[in-house]
Amino acid sequence: MATYTLTNAVPLSPSLSKSWHRDIGRVVEQALVPHCSKKDHLYLLAGAIPSGVRVKGKVSVPETLWLAACCDDREGWSLGLVKKVNDENSLADLTVGELEKQLLAGVHLFNGNCGEDNQSQEKTEAVLQAVSQIRSGDQVGTSDNQEARDSGLVRKVAGIIATPFIKLLELLIYVFVELVKFVFYFLWLVIKRVGGTVLDGVYSLWNGVVSYLKAISMVLISIPYDVGRVIINIFLGFLQIVQDVASLTYRILCIPVGFVLHLAAFPYHSICAIPSVLKDMATGIGGTFSLVIDATAAVLHGFYYLAGHIVKRF
Repeated sequence: MATYTLTNAVPLSPSLSKSWHRDIGRVVEQALVPHCSKKDHLYLLAGAIPSGVRVKGKVSVPETLWLAACCDDREGWSLGLVKKVNDENSLADLTVGELEKQLLAGVHLFNGNCGEDNQSQEKTEAVLQAVSQIRSGDQVGTSDNQEARDSGLVRKVAGIIATPFIKLLELLIYVFVELVKFVFYFLWLVIKRVGGTVLDGVYSLWNGVVSYLKAISMVLISIPYDVGRVIINIFLGFLQIVQDVASLTYRILCIPVGFVLHLAAFPYHSICAIPSVLKDMATGIGGTFSLVIDATAAVLHGFYYLAGHIVKRF
């Protein structure tokens, strides 16, 4: 029921959490596991003893962190470890019974007190000795950490003093590198532009030479062709002239004598035919006038007949 209310959470500072996990990890790996012959018979319980301080009035800040271990074996043993929150380097060992007395009244961590009657005293002392060695190693490490902390402070002060010079040196190196990069880029740009211009000029010159040679070659090749074509055209023109002269001569020679005589007599026959033509024209005009009169009389006769027929019918 407490899972979703955060009341089962244990607030720890980062340093305390790191110290707790480091110490318990060493104890479990180097002291507890090696002294329990059956690994699946080693049971671990961990928890915290709350203090009066609460976060937002809900989650209690722990006063003590504890670990209880039970090796349920023929040569079994049990052990309790506690760490005070206000002393991150503390790690005290005690029996499970003593640990249960610090918890709520009537709490039993392991069934049957982890076989307390059958526990091996030698195994228990060996585990406690291993824990003691780990704890002493942590204390040495603590002193070493203090020395390292002091030397770190000296290095920090030296770093603060040397930082401006280092930054200045970095700035100078950066400026020098950028200057070298700019010089190389400028040289590359100049070489690229000059090389591109030279290559473009050479390419244009090559294209001009090729075009000039191509044009000259075409002209030289076309000269014999044009000369031959002119000679052939002159020869063909001369043959055409000869053909035209011969054709004209032939046509002149082929004109019949009768045609010439008819052509000479044409004026005479034309003049003599004028009276006959006039006579025929007068006859045609008279016939036309007579046809008009007859047509008019026929129309009038038709109207007269129609009128008489209508009067007669009336």
